[in-house]
Amino acid sequence: MAEPRRKATPAQETRNDDPQIELGLNAAIVTVREGQPYILVTRPGTAGSEAWDALPFGPFAPRAHRTLEIGLREWVKRQTGLALGYVEQLYTFGDRGRHAEPGGAHTLSVGYLALTRGAGDELLGSHWSPWYAYFPWEDWRRGKPAYLTEQVEPRLQAWARLTPAHCEASAPPDRLDRRQRLRMAFGCDGGAWDEEKALERYELLYEAGLAPEASRDRKQKTQANLAGALGEPMLSDHRRILATAIGRLRGKIKYRPVVFELMPERFTLLDLQKVVEALLGLPLHKQNFRRLLDRTGLVEGAGEFDASAGGRPAELFRARRETYSRASVTPHRPRGLRRGRRRSGAQTRMSHGRSAGLKPGTASRRSASIDTRSPRRAAWPNWSMSLSRTSPRSSSCPTTSRTSG
Repeated sequence: MAEPRRKATPAQETRNDDPQIELGLNAAIVTVREGQPYILVTRPGTAGSEAWDALPFGPFAPRAHRTLEIGLREWVKRQTGLALGYVEQLYTFGDRGRHAEPGGAHTLSVGYLALTRGAGDELLGSHWSPWYAYFPWEDWRRGKPAYLTEQVEPRLQAWARLTPAHCEASAPPDRLDRRQRLRMAFGCDGGAWDEEKALERYELLYEAGLAPEASRDRKQKTQANLAGALGEPMLSDHRRILATAIGRLRGKIKYRPVVFELMPERFTLLDLQKVVEALLGLPLHKQNFRRLLDRTGLVEGAGEFDASAGGRPAELFRARRETYSRASVTPHRPRGLRRGRRRSGAQTRMSHGRSAGLKPGTASRRSASIDTRSPRRAAWPNWSMSLSRTSPRSSSCPTTSRTSG
C-alpha cells in the first residue's frame, strides 16, 4: 500500500521570487596585425555615437547545442561570419546587475578566449578593434604611459585613503585593503608592475568610480578629463571579460606555445618577438629572446628568406609541431636558474661550452641563428627573462599616506 503523501510545511515550501536564469556565451577573439593585438567587437542594437562595442555573444540553447563550445562557435559564425579555431573557456560571469536591466531574466555568461590568424576584413556586423583602445594603460612597450602617473594613479591613491577605519577593522584578516591592492595591481609604493593583473587593475578602476562603466551603472557623470585616458567602454561587463582574457593570454604564453596560433605558417624571429611584445605590452631584449628560443627547440628553419623589408634578407622559421605539442607540461625554468638566484655571465659561457663539447671557460662560436640541427625536448621559454633592461617594472606611484580618512 502506498504511503500517504505528507503535506509540506510552510518552511518546506519553496518560494521562487528570483528572476529566471539565462545562460549566455561570450567570446574574446584575438588576432595580431602589424605588431598590434586586435579584438573582434560588434555593435548590438541601434548604432550611433552612444553605442558601445560588445564582444560577440548569444544565448546557449541546450536543444540546439550539444555543448557550450559548439553553441559559441555557431553564434560567432552567425554574428560575424568567422569560423573559430583555438578556443578555451575562461570564466563564468554572473554578478547581479551586470546587464543593468531591472526585472526580467538574470543572465550568466560563460566567457571564452579564441585565437585566430589571418582573419579577413569581410565580417558580418563586426570589426577588428585594437585591444589597447579599451585598456590603454596596459601598453608599456614604449615605457610607462604618462597619464597613468599624472592623472590615474593620484585619483586611485586618493580613493585608497578614503577607506573608513571601521571597514578596515571589520574586514577579514586575509583580505587586502585598498592600499595593498593598489600596490599589487599598479605597482604603487615600490611594488612591481605585473602584466598578468589586467583584470585586477580594471576592477580597481571600476570600484574607484573611474571607469565609464561604473558611472553608467551608478548613474553618475564620468569625469570628463579621464574619459580618454581610461579607454573605450564596452557593453554590460564585456570589458571585464576582455580584461580576464588579456590576463589569461599573457600568463599562458609563458608556459604554453599558444602564440603560434596567432602566427602565419612562416615567420621571422623579429615578427614572433613583436607578437609576444604586443600581447605582453612590454619590450623584450632581442638577444635574450633569441637565446630562449634556441633552448626550446620549438622553431626550425624553413629554408627560405624574406627580403621584403630591404637590406639583408631575414631567415624564415616555422613552428616545430611535433615538439611544441609536448611543451605544456610544466613552466620552463632553464638549468642553473633558481628563484632568487641568477647565473653570472661566466657561468653561462661555461655552460654553453660544455653543451658544445668545448673546454670549460672557452666561449662557443655560435651563429646568431637558431640551432635546429638536433631535435630536443621542447620547453616553453619564460619571456620575463628576456624583458628589456630599459623596461620600467616599477610603477613609481606617489607615496600613499598611511592615515585613514
